[in-house]
Amino acid sequence: MMDFSQFSGYLLFLTVLTMGFWLMIFLITFVIPYWIIGYLREEWKYRNEEKTEIK
Repeated sequence: MMDFSQFSGYLLFLTVLTMGFWLMIFLITFVIPYWIIGYLREEWKYRNEEKTEIK
């Protein structure tokens, strides 16, 4: 049987593990694609500006 210190450590471990899991899911599904799409939009915009300046 676990005493209170072991139980609280176990709960703390589960909390940190769960928070890390959901943070990883959030980063993979929202943040990283947002950065990639934003980068590609900026590059496309700058390329179009360069083409219009050259002409």
